[in-house]
Amino acid sequence: MSPVHGSCCVLIPCLNEERAIGGVVADALALGLPVIVVDDGSDDRTPEIVAALPVTLLRHAHRRGKGEALRTGFREALRIGYDSVVTMDGDGQHLASDIPAILEASRLYPGRIVIGARLLNREQQPTGRRRANAVADWGISWACACPIADTQSGQRLYPRAVLDLVDLPAEHFVFEAALLITACRERGIDVVSVPIASRYQGNFRLSHFKPVRDVTRITTYTIGRLIRYGSILASYRRSRAAPTIIAH
Repeated sequence: MSPVHGSCCVLIPCLNEERAIGGVVADALALGLPVIVVDDGSDDRTPEIVAALPVTLLRHAHRRGKGEALRTGFREALRIGYDSVVTMDGDGQHLASDIPAILEASRLYPGRIVIGARLLNREQQPTGRRRANAVADWGISWACACPIADTQSGQRLYPRAVLDLVDLPAEHFVFEAALLITACRERGIDVVSVPIASRYQGNFRLSHFKPVRDVTRITTYTIGRLIRYGSILASYRRSRAAPTIIAH
């Protein structure tokens, strides 16, 4: 049976998350939402744990990066017929309890990307990560020509029009930046942020995000988009002129 109009699923890309994935998925299921998990070639017990739960589990035979994991999940969501997808990481830093507020923001601002923005308890963020995120917000907002809070958050709601960008030529962590930039600049889709807590204290595994490598990749892509779209100064002014849209 196809999903009803307005239906949403939760998409969780994961890699070696055996410590947290069971709880993350169970909490998402408790919301009554269908869950798609994409395992990106884990070599621990992650697939075994997920396979025991009532979810759709898709597996990559080998590691292909977060971008490809999201792409695989998007294709499955489109195949089934969901109208939107909420993404969250599998390491426990994103809470399913924040999803209702994200869904409510989507109801109030239909057709927009909704980001769970880590604006609360920001003192938990390591200083280096906080500064890197601030630089990323500045640069990606410039490329989007609109202000966005927490462009690096992986907890987002993507409407159908963004899912249709599944074949964007961007890989790894660049894919998430590419979705924001392309949706804003080529589809005219706005971005709304919902404040959520920063969570860096806890038994989390080491991040798969490699600051030097991945920041370089994202920066290179962002600069390339700015050059391609032109009107660089006008884009910057637009990114600074309007207030960031925050749904409370």
